[in-house]
Formats: sequence, C-alpha cells, structure tokens
Amino acid sequence: MNEKAIIAMSGGVDSAVAALIMKERGYDCIGVTMKLFEGSDSKCCSLDDVEDAKSVARYLGIPHYVFNFKPRFKEAVIDRFVYAYENGMTPNPCIDCNRFLKFDELYRRARELGCGYVVTGHYAVTDRDRETGRYILKKAAYADKDQSYVLYSMTQEQLAHTLFPLGGMSKPDVRRLAEENGFINARKRDSQDICFVPDGRYADFIESYTGKMYPEGDFTDIEGNVIGRHKGIIRYTVGQRKGLGLAMKEPVYVRSVDPESNTVTVARDSELYSKRLEAKDINIITSERIEGTKRLKARIRYRHKEQWASVTQTDGDTLLVEFDEPQRAITKGQSVVLYDGDIVVGGGTIFSAQ
Repeated sequence: MNEKAIIAMSGGVDSAVAALIMKERGYDCIGVTMKLFEGSDSKCCSLDDVEDAKSVARYLGIPHYVFNFKPRFKEAVIDRFVYAYENGMTPNPCIDCNRFLKFDELYRRARELGCGYVVTGHYAVTDRDRETGRYILKKAAYADKDQSYVLYSMTQEQLAHTLFPLGGMSKPDVRRLAEENGFINARKRDSQDICFVPDGRYADFIESYTGKMYPEGDFTDIEGNVIGRHKGIIRYTVGQRKGLGLAMKEPVYVRSVDPESNTVTVARDSELYSKRLEAKDINIITSERIEGTKRLKARIRYRHKEQWASVTQTDGDTLLVEFDEPQRAITKGQSVVLYDGDIVVGGGTIFSAQ
C-alpha cells in the first residue's frame, strides 16, 4: 500500500497513536499540527504541543509540518463563539473547529499535498451503507469516549476521505500502545476546557477579545417581574445555577437570555423543560433529506443521554424535533444530533425550544 494520509497531530496521545496505527497499516503519512490560536494562557497550539507532535513524528519516521490556520480559526470559531454569547446563545466551538478547520481547511491542504485521507484521533467510526452507497458516521465502540456528536456536520466527500483509527479502541488501549512505543505524551492529560479560553473563564475572554464591557441588566422571573441585576448577558447560559447572586426562597436557574432587552429570565428547575425544538444549519448524513416523520434518538448536548423523538425536516434547512418526554434546558446555539442505533443520521443548530 502506498496511499498517502495527512495526520492531524495535536500533540496529544490520541493523535499520536492514530499516526502510529496508520504507519503500521502501510500508509505514507505526513504529520501536521494546526496553529490555530496564540495567547499568553492558551491551552491550544502551545510550543510543548508542537514539540510533542514532532517527537512522535520523528519516532515514526514521518515528516511533520505546522500549518498556520489562525486567520480562519479566528473567523470560523472564535468570532462565532463571541457572536453566540452576545446574542443569548451557547455555542459549541469544538463542532465549529471540526467543521471549518479539520475537515475543511485541513482536507483542502491534504488534497494539495496529494493525500487521499485526513486522519484524526477522534473516537468514531466511518463506514459505507451497502444499499445506498452513502458514507456513514457511527459511534465509537466505547460509549465513554464516543465523539460522534461533534462530527455530525461532516459531508459525504469528507467522510469518504477521513479515517478514525481509534474508533474501535478504549482509552486504556490507546495509552498502552503509546507507552509501548515510548511516546513522550503517553500519559498526557486530555484537555477538558475550550482550548482558547484560559481556565474556562469564557466571559473574561470575550471582554478581553472584543475590548467591550457588557452592561448590567435585569433578572426577571417568568412573569416578567424584576428580581435582581445581572452582570452582562455573556455570563449566563440556559440551565445555569451558580454565579447568579440571587437570594431566593428556592433554587432558580437561567431559563432564557434576551439580548434585545438585556434581560436574563430565571425559573425553578421544573420550569426548564421543553418537548420540542427547531434546528437550522442542518446536515443529513444518511440520506439527501429526512422524508416524512422519523423515529430517532436525539442528543441535545455533548454529555446528554439520547432521548426518543419524532423528527421532521420541515424545509431544506430546518428540523423539527418533538421528544416523547420533556427535556431539561434545551439551549439555543447548541447542536441537536440524531441517531438511529449507533448511526449518526445528522443534526443541526438549535434556534428555538418550546
């Protein structure tokens, strides 16, 4: 085999082992680290990460390059992140990074280098439906590491030219392989935070990034009564309890954020539930579109347990999802991802919940 593959090497153990597996399978591999962001406290694209990736590439005997994608990352990930919070939504920048950087910019660069595949350390599986001929995306073998949720926006062309060699592996297996090969990052901790936001303090990041101060406004209850003052809408997301600073007789949570009136509405936990949502900016993987009403399971955030729902594609770019049981804190800006068993049907960005 002499097929060429570009390996997205973040400096972490997952992408390192993905590169190892592809080399062992006989692929002609090129390691690439994407330079996405630079900041004094950034957890993204640090010099240590680049050196860890280079170390693994040297061990494997494959070339390694650093590609500067900072302008595209700013436009497609950071600016969208800021826009979402300024408009009362809660974004998922990891989905945008996969969509616009790894499987768009990096895929284009791979083609320029004559590489037939982009390889990443994601825990997911690609396959092909024998009946329809369409490429499909499936959950990883181990549910605790499954990352199919953040990959739902992949197109047929991208799926046809992407490989996820860790899809059938557990994390302990990945670390064991790294240790057996003496990788410097074998015990490196997984990143849990948004890579460009130091210590998870996203509101401080937004203020620093934009140079703006976001004005205080009213906290209201669901009847519209003013019950306190908030510290700027970018500091609140649906379902939030901590940091509200409200003295109430019982716990309250953020129910909605309205940028036009600069108000944050809070409610009791029992008042956070909705049975239906609408999503736009959709991508359907298993077919050209969803015909009629389909019975599928839906996940409304990364760690959410999938729930049964009836799903209708109401036009070219809108999904209506009606759950069998009300779901807590359906949040604008997050993604709803649809599953048929272990197969990702598709998904979209939530813009309303009722």
